[in-house]
This record gives sequence, structure tokens and C-alpha cells, in this order.
Amino acid sequence: MVAKRVLLFQIAATLLLASAVAAADSNATAPMSKPGCPNKCGEVDIPYPFGIGTDCFMQGYDITCSNTTDPPKAFISAGNIEILRISLVDHELTVRIYMAKWCYDHPFHANTSVDYPYLFSATRNKFTVVGCSTLAYIGGNHDTHSYTSGCISICHEESSVSEGPSCDGLGCCQTSIPTELNVFNTYFDVNFDKGNVQSFSPCNYAFLADQDWFQFDKSKLSEDFGIQNNDRSPAVLDWAIRSPSSCPDAEAHPETYACRGGNTTCLNSTNGDGYRCMCTEGYTGNPYLVGGCQDIDECQLPQLYPCYGVCTNKPGGYDCTCPPGTLGNATEYNCTVIPSKFPVVARLAVGFSTLFAAVALMLILATHMTVRAGISATIVAFGALISCVIIRIQKSKHKRERENFFRKNGGFKLYDEILSKRVDTVQVFTEEELQRATDNFDDKRIIGCGGFGMVYRGILDDHRVVAIKKSKKVDERQKDEFVNEIILLSQINHRHIVRLLGCCLELDVPMLVYEYISNGSLFDVLHRPDHSASRLPLQARLTIAEQAAEALAYLHSATTRPITHGDVKSQNILLGTDLSAKVSDFGASHLVPVAEDEFIMFVQGTLGYLDPECMQTHRLTDRSDVYSFGVVLLELITGKKAIYADAAGEKRSLATSFLVMVKEQRLRDILDDKMVEEGGEQLLGEVAAIAKECLSVKGDERPSMKEVAERLHSLRRFRLQPKEEHDRGEIEMVKVEETRSETETTSSAYHILHMAAGR
Repeated sequence: MVAKRVLLFQIAATLLLASAVAAADSNATAPMSKPGCPNKCGEVDIPYPFGIGTDCFMQGYDITCSNTTDPPKAFISAGNIEILRISLVDHELTVRIYMAKWCYDHPFHANTSVDYPYLFSATRNKFTVVGCSTLAYIGGNHDTHSYTSGCISICHEESSVSEGPSCDGLGCCQTSIPTELNVFNTYFDVNFDKGNVQSFSPCNYAFLADQDWFQFDKSKLSEDFGIQNNDRSPAVLDWAIRSPSSCPDAEAHPETYACRGGNTTCLNSTNGDGYRCMCTEGYTGNPYLVGGCQDIDECQLPQLYPCYGVCTNKPGGYDCTCPPGTLGNATEYNCTVIPSKFPVVARLAVGFSTLFAAVALMLILATHMTVRAGISATIVAFGALISCVIIRIQKSKHKRERENFFRKNGGFKLYDEILSKRVDTVQVFTEEELQRATDNFDDKRIIGCGGFGMVYRGILDDHRVVAIKKSKKVDERQKDEFVNEIILLSQINHRHIVRLLGCCLELDVPMLVYEYISNGSLFDVLHRPDHSASRLPLQARLTIAEQAAEALAYLHSATTRPITHGDVKSQNILLGTDLSAKVSDFGASHLVPVAEDEFIMFVQGTLGYLDPECMQTHRLTDRSDVYSFGVVLLELITGKKAIYADAAGEKRSLATSFLVMVKEQRLRDILDDKMVEEGGEQLLGEVAAIAKECLSVKGDERPSMKEVAERLHSLRRFRLQPKEEHDRGEIEMVKVEETRSETETTSSAYHILHMAAGR
């Protein structure tokens, strides 16, 4: 009867939770505007501090709702920039802006500006140029700072156009934009020699757009591309409370502090001055309204907050206990039924009595059998009974350990972040799931190993192939920050960075699950002759270098919280099936990214790649990654390992040998002969010049990774242009260059023009 009552209780609880989830889902999309104010314009929700009408918005966030269309459309203030989406969580606006278009008759140059508090997102947007043999720029003016970024796309015949979806310079080109940009104009270089491409590329387009919106294919070269999109593209704006300029300043003036009511937290803006308001853990809603952050009822969301017993909500969290008459870990597995009429002591007594009764019964049976057979049977039965008891105790102990590890490693905090949508790409795996995926961590599944531990190739239950990193140990001081690191890594979205898929927190040392990259590492390709792609052409090497540099630049400057990789090397640059680069083993191997001014006790890294300044000062900075990347560049143009054996068999540092030969003007002696044959000494000399700057002894004399990426981008684009086209376009390129001063031009297009002019 007790078992039936518990079963009925659990069924009823499940039905109640299911209905609660449905209610929560319906409430989740409810508008969060100021009371008495419109909460929607057409299909766009209008949450405060945005608003429509008098006293409905915070200064600078007024929205105009136009009823001239069906459905109505929302616009920023009284302007013509249409709003597609407003996000309180990401503090972003998705808007629609004009493209620049040139169809060989009258070029249309697009000029766009937004007022503070809006800035174009440097992390979400890309400047994109579509067309053949075209050069376009995006220029802007913010305060007194001027900047120009350019993009060049070269394809002289239809067969040379890239199939897509990436923009690799053959029919399509993409580049990043600077931060703190709120005004820009887009224009084409009408003097750029286009050749005879009108038959297959009748129109050129240049636009700023959300990088997730655009994927290139040949059909985008037609005029239909602009017509289909009404010559507009979706772009992302960052917004924040711009004054005061930071959280400490804002909190010092409670009368104007925008984070209203309780249960809110303040975060500094990541693009420009200002701050952003967020609901604290365990709360959701609108932090800009008084009392806008409401407690999350975890009991209504069992898919995120599992509870197999009695769930009790409490402010900022919840309790989960077993129903009366049962015991166990209710958050992890079903509770075990215990007869409720017996107290604990009585239940223990019954258990021992049962055990002794069983032994007595076996002894009685033994008297009716031969003495030897009876004793043997009794011993076997008694041993089996004891084994069952021990196994049950061990299972219970293991479950308690897993629960403790999960809590200690921050599992419940991660669930809070998933619920608040700060994390929506990370899956929490159980130990059993990863054991099944790797055949219980069979040695045959190992695809990488080192001082950190092992990496296994796994196949999940849904047939996804993944890489599972199982570390040997982790610093106990870093465990408190482990989930913070998972949250940070989950927000990284870059096509040249290995994506974090999930984690397992049920072990003393948590495991991480990454996307599986099939073609091994750059080290394998360069230094293992048995590798299927061991003979990499120079063009592929430059592409890999540029892609890896872009990824590191993204980590350094484009993430919510800057990340220093700390172990850049060719082993940590993985290659996909198309030999595209994927930077791996960042952040998670350094669970607390060290601030630039923080002293570190032990310098970690790999011999041959270590930054000498970091080894002296014990301070890890983004320029430490630049030094290590310089060594990777040397591997690409010399074919030698970071620590290699010379002709006499002596171990040498590649970086040191390179700098000595440059000083003695013997660079040719260390370059890979086949690379020189492919690209010539001049091109490899340009790459060597970049590497030399990266290897400067003083970190502040090294370029940033963004500068390195732009220079590699220029070199690779220049190499794509055939020599006869280079000679033919040299005079026109010089004319274009003369219209811009060297001090104001920092774009990749400038570097192309600079080299083309032979300066």
C-alpha cells in the first residue's frame, strides 16, 4: 500500500509540474514594459527602458511605432532604422539597415548612423562585400577618431568563384569592425579594375550585417540578392545605460541608478562606456522595473531542475526532498520506499533480523542434507547475501559522492544560468553517458594525451561524434570558478574556435565535451610524414595562420571577458576536413584566466613557445599569446618544430635560431625550400617580418593579434591576385592609396594596396 501511495504521489506531482511548465512558458513571453504603456509594436516586444509614448521610456530609448504597414513596424526614435528584435538578456537590438549596391550603372553608397546609447556590435557584425573584382570600404567617425576598414573580392572568371558558404575572397569577403562605432558609410572604389565579370557578377554589394545571417553561395552574385532583401541587411546594436560610465559610479548615485528594485546586479558595458542591469541568480524578469526581477519557481521547470520527490520553491532556489516513507537523493534518482510504520531503529532491527533468519534457515536446510553439501551450500548462499548487501552499500555511497561532486563543481549554479538563458548551448552529461560514449574510456578511443590528461573520441547516444577531455587533476583553488569558466566558454561563438558542447560535473575532476575535429592538429600535418595531409601548400598554410590569428584576436578582445589562451602551439590548432583551422584547449586548461596585472606562481605552457617576458615577470598577457603564435608562424614557413635538432643532432630553439639568422641576414638558410619555390622569398620574407615582431623580447613592442590577423589577411589576398592582374592594376591601386593618409588607414585593403604599390 505504501508503494502504491508513493507511486500515485509521483504521478500527480509529474502532472502538476507539466502544467506548471506550460504556464511558465506562456509567462516567459509576457511583455515587460512600463505599467500602462504599450508592450508591443507589431511583432516586436517593447520592454522597459524602451517604450512608446510619453513617460513610457528612459531617455534615449524612445520607440516609434508606425501603423502604415500591417503588421505595424517599430523604429528607433523618429528615425528610419527599423527594429526587428529587442533583447534585455543580451542587451542587443537587431535592426534593418541599407546595403551599398553597385550594378555598373550608378553606385549606391549607404550611410548609416545611430545615436547614443546604441553602438554597432563588433562581436556580432561583419562587414561583407559580395561581388567579383571589387573593392569596398566601411568608414566612420566617432568623436575625433577616424578609421577605415576595407575588403577586396577577386574572381576573374565564373569557375574561380568559391562555392561557399564561407567568404574566402573569391566572390565574397568579410572583415571585422572596430568597437565603439555608431556612424559609418559604405562605398565602392569605382576606379578598381573590375575586368570582364558582368556576365556572371552583374552587381556588387557591401553591407554590415549579423554574421549569423549571411552565408555565401554563387546565387548571391545576382541582382536578385538585393531585391529579395529589399537592399537591406539585419545588423546588431549593443545598448547600455551610458551615463554614469561604470557600475561603481552608477551605484554611488541611487537616485538615478537604473537597476531598480531588489535582486538585480550590475555589469560594466563591453562596448563603450556604461553599464547593464541583470537579474541575479534564481530570478528572472526586467531588472529596469521596480520589482521587475521575480523569483524563478524551479519546481515548474523539472527539465532544468530535476526533482523526483517533493519540490519546494524558495527565494533564489529550491529544495527537493523525498516523499514521506521514502529516502534517497531526490534530485538525481527516484526515492526508495521504506515501510512508514517502522521507525528507523526498528527498520534496522528488521534488516538484521531478516539476515539472521536467512542464515538460520540455511542452517536448518543444511541438517537435511549431507554435512559437506549442506555446509557448502550454506557458505555460498551466505556469501551471495553478503555480496548483495555490500554492492547496495557501495552503490548508495557512489550516488552520494556524485551528488557531492556535482554540487561542489557548481552544477546547480550552471542550471540557474541555463534557466536565465545566459547559457543555452551547454549540455550537462552524466558519468554513465560519457562511459557509454567511450566504451568505458577504452584506450583505443584515445586521440590525444599529455600532462593534462587524456582526450577520447566518443559517440553520444544521439550519434554525435565528440571529443571528451578527461583531466588528471585540477587545482582545488580553481574549482570554485569552474562553472564561471563554463558559462564564459559557452558564450564563445567563432567558426575557428573548437566549440564547447557540454560538461560532466559528477566526478572529482570535471570532464569537458567538445566538438570533434577530424583531421588532427597542425603539428601532425607539419611534422608527421605519415599524415594524409602532410604536404600542405603555402596558400593553405597562410589561410590556417590567418584563421588561427582571427580566433585568438576574438578571444583577446571580442568576448564578454577577455581570455588569454596561455598555451598557443601547433598541437592546439586543429584542422577540419577542409583544412580550416580550429583553435582548441583554451580557457578550460586555464580554469581561471589570469588578469594582465596578476602575478602567477607557476608559468605554464610548452617549451619552445613560452614567452620569455612572462617567464621573468610571472605575468601572463595577451602579448604572451602573440609570442607563441610567432613560433607557430615559423613552423609554417620553415617546416621545423619549435624545438628541433640541427645537422649535428643538437636541440635548438626555433625562435632563437630564427632571430640569429635574421640578424646575420641568413634568413634563406632556415626557410623551407619548397615554400620558397611556391611563394618566393619576398612573400615568405613578409611572413617572417610578422613573426619577428611577434617574437620581440618586450611584450609592448609586439603587435596585437588583431593586427597580426589583418596583416596575414592582406598577404593572403595579395597572393590570390595573379601577377598579370597585379601589374595591370598597379597604377590604379596607387591612385586609390594616395587618397588616404598612412596614419588613418589601417584596413586589410590598405595593406594590399601598400604592397601592390611596391613600397
